[in-house]
Amino acid sequence: MDIDNKKLFNPEFSNHGYIQVYTGNGKGKTTAALGLAMRALGRSWKVLIVMFTKGGNDYGELISFAKLNPDLKDKVKIVQAGLDRIVYKSNMSEQDKTQIQKGWEIAKQAIKNDEYQLVILDEANIAIDLNLIDLNEMLEVLKSKPDDLEIVLTGRNAKPEIIEIAHLVSEIKPVKHYWDIGIKARKGIEF
Repeated sequence: MDIDNKKLFNPEFSNHGYIQVYTGNGKGKTTAALGLAMRALGRSWKVLIVMFTKGGNDYGELISFAKLNPDLKDKVKIVQAGLDRIVYKSNMSEQDKTQIQKGWEIAKQAIKNDEYQLVILDEANIAIDLNLIDLNEMLEVLKSKPDDLEIVLTGRNAKPEIIEIAHLVSEIKPVKHYWDIGIKARKGIEF
């Protein structure tokens, strides 16, 4: 799994898939991952997006992906693995665990079967932090992924073990946020 940095610029490694992590308390982790999905779709990659802890249909990205042209639409699969609410330790339920486990099973099978070129595990870090996905199981899946598969994990509180095996880690830190002055989440910007 370890790759010499000198090899990164070697053309034989340009098709190698890596593990990326977008974490931190700042805004933009999912947005960055979905931007990457659009870039990959533009190159005719097959993309799987599993949205852990996110249910419901009031997400702008779901509306956009549904309106893609048929060629692109056939190359992306989105799985919502959560209830229509934000999950915290204080409000977790068995339903949350069931939904997340269903999504995780789909993701594991897709990774094992090498069905996609890009797999985005949106809010996976949160699901791991809440013990809704087993950390050791995630590590095993990541370590045994197909060589050409790119995997992205998003969400706050990425575990050190995940960061250790990742090839790219971006920590998004809040410097200033309009939520601090009472601005609520806005359609088209936050969802």
